[in-house]
Amino acid sequence: MKTGMIEKEGFAALVLRLRAEGIADLDLLTAVEQTPRSKFVPSQFSEQAYSSRTIPIDCGAYMEGADLAVRMLHALNVKRGQRVLEIGSGSGFMTAVLGRIAERVLSLERYRTLITAAQQRCDALGLRNVAFRQADGTIGMPGEGTFDRIIATAAFPNFPRFLADQLVSGGVVVVPVMVSEENCMIMRLTKTGSRFEREDLFPAPYLPLEQRIAQAL
Repeated sequence: MKTGMIEKEGFAALVLRLRAEGIADLDLLTAVEQTPRSKFVPSQFSEQAYSSRTIPIDCGAYMEGADLAVRMLHALNVKRGQRVLEIGSGSGFMTAVLGRIAERVLSLERYRTLITAAQQRCDALGLRNVAFRQADGTIGMPGEGTFDRIIATAAFPNFPRFLADQLVSGGVVVVPVMVSEENCMIMRLTKTGSRFEREDLFPAPYLPLEQRIAQAL
């Protein structure tokens, strides 16, 4: 099947599944449609780019299924003009979708190989408002001011309260958290002044976040 047809049919099927879950955010779905997902998966998986399956990428990392990626972005509720911190660039797909909505996206990744590939994909799509940095995501991004939205794609051992210091009032954090040795829950924290509202959203198959940057990959 030709790539263009894979994209068109894959996106249409994804939209139907998302609408069945009550996700119909036009800005978000348009941003996903404008970000050809088959360009972010290894070529041998191009026909599964829009499936709900987890796809292996370089450095022993994984790319979440299309449904989970969009569900998390929907929970994050990014608005125009906002500044976003992403912890775990991976393939760069979620970074690129965020870049089509937000004012600025800073994405952290421990693997240099993944950063290089993600940057090239975003450059090819003409996205100039996203920046990648090799960094230890377990501490967020201190020293870069505050963000309107923070999202992570690897699981913290417990809810990372320190991220609240990197969040503006009215800001939102969406992160996977290990609730047991094998189970991970997507949680959302909304900051109002000095108060926080925490919600457990849905389970997800994320791997625990690793400390420090990777020197070799």
